[in-house]
Amino acid sequence: MLRWTVIFIILAIVAGIFGFGGIAAGAAGIAKVLFFIFIVLFLISLISGRRNV
Repeated sequence: MLRWTVIFIILAIVAGIFGFGGIAAGAAGIAKVLFFIFIVLFLISLISGRRNV
């Protein structure tokens, strides 16, 4: 799950770069939402991973 979270964070950052650069104005809002969702998922993955070790 941690691997998928990192992949989606990278995708959200790339979508944000393209959206903020003016290539796709609609992608900027979507990237912001995806970025925060996957940051939360990443933190949850880190916390749950440490508990299992």
